[in-house]
Amino acid sequence: MKILKSIKETTLYINALKDAKKSIGFVPTMGALHKGHLELLSRSKNENDISVCSIFVNPIQFNNPEDLKKYPRTFEDDCKKLESVNCDVLFAPDVQEMYPEDNKKKYDFGLLEKVMEGKFRPGHFNGVAVVVKLLFDITEPHRAYFGEKDFQQLAIINAMVKQENLKIEIVPCATVREKDGLAMSSRNIRLTTEERKVAPRIYQILTSVKEKKQTQSIAKLYEWVKNELNNVPGMEIEYFEISNAENLQQIQSFDECSHSVACVAVFLGAVRLIDNIRLT
Repeated sequence: MKILKSIKETTLYINALKDAKKSIGFVPTMGALHKGHLELLSRSKNENDISVCSIFVNPIQFNNPEDLKKYPRTFEDDCKKLESVNCDVLFAPDVQEMYPEDNKKKYDFGLLEKVMEGKFRPGHFNGVAVVVKLLFDITEPHRAYFGEKDFQQLAIINAMVKQENLKIEIVPCATVREKDGLAMSSRNIRLTTEERKVAPRIYQILTSVKEKKQTQSIAKLYEWVKNELNNVPGMEIEYFEISNAENLQQIQSFDECSHSVACVAVFLGAVRLIDNIRLT
């Protein structure tokens, strides 16, 4: 695996590969890699000649400075994991390399960024879009791979690609879960032993929502979910929403759209976890 840390060196290397008619698959990450990330890389390996991963903890997508400070950084271990799936190139810049000066780019994603994560993390998605656009410009991939655990982020990336008229295929990949159902996340390693024991309740409750939707109204499902989550020791719900899977706007009835999704964010102790499930 070739490890590159400068934009210039990476651009030259990728251009040489593309001149050789190699197809490029790209997986952007913030490190602290887990099996979910490796699944993205494996799919990229199957669908492209060259697979590129990036590791960059992007400061401008953190609206909480303490969250940025505590974000796990495990570079050496990450490199070993990437080599285990035969990743071809790792781009690992520092902050100064990515942002030699303030990036003032502002995107307008309309209502898409005003709900759920966007409502509780102001500026988050602009930071995500800015860094992903920069990474796309540097790596120039044919395909880029994103997990569906970050359902709203995936919608934002698709919107950014459309706004910028980029010729990149965005490939959504199913959420990878632990055996007990907990969605894999870099933040999971911050959970205490007791918190890790109860964390699977998040997905268990979402699964129950999918079952209960046949007989209960959305209003009753909201009430049930909030009670269930808040009754888990150490857990506090931040939001739960049932939305149109296309535009992420809340729905009042399942008759309003053909594709709906339930999304949730909870604090388990000091750790914020998100998850979702498609309901139709």
